[in-house]
Formats: sequence, structure tokens, C-alpha cells
Amino acid sequence: MFNSILGSELTPVHFFICIGVALVLGLVVALVHQKTSRSTSNFITTLAILPMLVAMAIMLVNGNLGAGVATVGIFSLVRFRSIPGNSRSILSVFFAMAIGLAAGTGYVVFAALFTIVVATVIIFLKFIKFGESSTNEKKLIILVPEDLDYTEVFDDVFKGYTNTHILEKSKTTNMGSLFELTYRINLKRNVNEKEFIDKIRVKNGNLKVSLSHPLFEEEL
Repeated sequence: MFNSILGSELTPVHFFICIGVALVLGLVVALVHQKTSRSTSNFITTLAILPMLVAMAIMLVNGNLGAGVATVGIFSLVRFRSIPGNSRSILSVFFAMAIGLAAGTGYVVFAALFTIVVATVIIFLKFIKFGESSTNEKKLIILVPEDLDYTEVFDDVFKGYTNTHILEKSKTTNMGSLFELTYRINLKRNVNEKEFIDKIRVKNGNLKVSLSHPLFEEEL
């Protein structure tokens, strides 16, 4: 069942079976990624085609150790020459490449079963929101004038709108005329974020205020 369909010689029938399976499974990977993560149409198309290209490359070097090592090196370069993405996109790329490797070596049944198992796990973890924080943690960046004592000026606002707040970093900006304060805060439940930001703007002279999810900027 899990044996390779390829023999000592690659036949046209085996070629089309391997390529066809890689394409179908690539479409599965692309659909799973589309449903579980935000991405561009170009990246979705890439995920759909990638297993077929990997399978083609593996079939061309089948049985040649030197060419196989060179191919792995090329695939490694693709990762470092591409535009950096988030960890979810990288996972999908490796998922697609693993399918292509399995299909390219003739293990089409194994590739199909592997795709079903991994896709099911990804969808299940997304459904149960595995790894997502249950707290309303945010990253808050506030610009204040250099002559403003920022140590306690926002305390009353934080007391009314947050459970916790920590000043992680403060630095000068705009030729030293402003301070940029970076806070890690935990907003209270059902807080109106616009109202919270407006309260801060009153305190900092209507300078820039940024509120974001920390993971969107820090994900590896």
C-alpha cells in the first residue's frame, strides 16, 4: 500500500499519476491555507503548484545522489531568497514541499494519507483556537512631547480601561523633540478602543497613538 509505484524506469503513466496526485494534493494544501489563514491569491496559487514542481524535480534526479543533494540546496535557497512571511505561511510551504517529495518518489498513497492527516490537524487546531491567547493583550505606542512627565500622566486612563499595563520601552524620536513610549497592556472586557485612544490623545497633546496586537508585529 505504501510502496512506491516507480520502478527502475520512469514510464509516462507513472509520470502523469505522480504529477496529477501532486497537483490535486497541492490544491488541498492551498484550500486549507486559504480557509485557515489570510494570504494573497498569488501565494495560494504558488501553494497549489509547488508540490507538482517539487515532484517533477525529484523524478528528474531519481537515483542520482549528487543531483538530489543539489536539488535540496536549490530548495533551501528558495526559502532565503523569497519575501519573509509569517510562520503559518512557512508551514504551508514545507507542507507543500513534503507532498511533492512523496509524490515525486512514487509514494502517492502515502502522500494522499499524509495530506489528509496534516490538513485535518491544521483545521482542528484552528477550530479550537489552539495557541490563541484568551486575554485581550495589546501593544500600545504613544508619542509624547519631551517636556511632558510621562511616568504617571496616563495612570488614570490605564486604571479605567486596562487590567494591567507595563512600560516596555521609551526612546526619543524626531530629533529628540518627542518620546516614543511602548506599553504592553491588557484591555478590560468590552472596552471601547476608540474611546480609550481618545482619552490618551487628550493627555499627549493629540500626537500619534498606535494600538495593535503584539503577535502581528512579533511573529517569527
